[in-house]
Amino acid sequence: MLFASQVFLIAFLPAVLALYYLAAGRARLRIWLLIVASLVFYGYWDLRLVPLLLASVGVNWLFARAIGEGAGRWHVVAGVGLNLLVLGIFKYADFFAGNLEALFGLEHRAWGIVLPLGISFFTFQQVSYLVDRARDRAPLYRFDDYALFVTFFPQLIAGPIVRHNEIILQYALHPLRPGFDERFSRGLTLLVIGLAKKTLLADQLAPIADPLYAASAAGTALGTIEAWLAAIAFGFQIYFDFSGYSDMAIGLGLLFGFALPLNFNAPYRSISIREFWRRWHMTLSRFLRDYLYIPLGGNRHGVVRMMLALMATMLLGGLWHGAAWTFVVWGGMHGLALAVQRAWGQAGIALPRVVGWAATMLVVFLAWVMFRAESFASAWSIWAAMAGGGEGGIALAIAEPADLWLIALCAFVVLALPVSQRLALERLRPSRLSAAAAGAALLYVTLLVGGGRAVEFIYFQF
Repeated sequence: MLFASQVFLIAFLPAVLALYYLAAGRARLRIWLLIVASLVFYGYWDLRLVPLLLASVGVNWLFARAIGEGAGRWHVVAGVGLNLLVLGIFKYADFFAGNLEALFGLEHRAWGIVLPLGISFFTFQQVSYLVDRARDRAPLYRFDDYALFVTFFPQLIAGPIVRHNEIILQYALHPLRPGFDERFSRGLTLLVIGLAKKTLLADQLAPIADPLYAASAAGTALGTIEAWLAAIAFGFQIYFDFSGYSDMAIGLGLLFGFALPLNFNAPYRSISIREFWRRWHMTLSRFLRDYLYIPLGGNRHGVVRMMLALMATMLLGGLWHGAAWTFVVWGGMHGLALAVQRAWGQAGIALPRVVGWAATMLVVFLAWVMFRAESFASAWSIWAAMAGGGEGGIALAIAEPADLWLIALCAFVVLALPVSQRLALERLRPSRLSAAAAGAALLYVTLLVGGGRAVEFIYFQF
């Protein structure tokens, strides 16, 4: 069930909201209603995956309870290890088996393992809780509180990766407490903004980028213009796709009275790679920092150890995005860029802001080619064409003026307009005009998503 679908907007969401506010005075009932609704939401994709999600929640809560009862350190290791093992089986078994068999000259037949939606997100969320329990930074919550923490449908599939202390304490707050009108209206506005980003921008960019990457994967040489068009179109597509999802997730949370952490903050305005990762997928960045980079040594043991920890973190972060070497190399490209920036900083070199922004965007958009390409050969071919090695272009009639205007509009939104979350949550002032505009936009998007094939979010595959 996509957020940008009529079944969600017309049936599921209104029904869940109505039941939730009818039970406003009964905290336990509210929580169980949201748990059941979240399981229905998850099961709508594939009912077979619901038992796995329930088992993950139950087993991790038992590990958390054992840690709190003074169990040995092995409970933490076993709990984290089990989570990573399950993630590895479902997401990486085919990948590692294929690479191992390739070493021995064997042909691997894919096992056809179904990748559970959101497994990377709810696994990391539970790993963070177990580690915090072991560090004595997290209490043992009631089972239903913990279950909702993991399964809450606005952030279950693609984040944000929420920490226990950011959400569970909010469950006890009465949903009709003072400020309800403002929370609900701002949440609805942010939901509409996210829907608009997804349907009016991201989904319209896919028909530009997809044929070009498909042609490259098939061995067709792109011209220089086509190569740059492919790179820029996908760079904006994934931006608005993930930014739109983040807006919708936070907006939906507010509709139920919960404040979810920000996850996206105009990353294409960054003047360094380090700043980019502080603005892009912010909750993943802090997870990698707190639970991987710092335990690996961080910046506490000299430059060499810091660089190794940085590269290891980004390589694993790349692998987290997908079971393919292209994702690993994408992570390595960002890790190398971060290492170079650190070296520049220690050498006292400071780039002018415009130069820093241009260099950052060049690295980001070049890396997106590796992220999107289906093979190294395809990525190299596109890069070569971008560098001027294209031979006059290909016969794909997609570089229409409307496509170029769309890309120009995306650039204007990214670089000039206020950040959507700041606009909806801070700057927007209640008025009949803004309410009418939001209502009209919601109606238009709802009608729009019913007129064509729903396009899944890019991050659903991770």
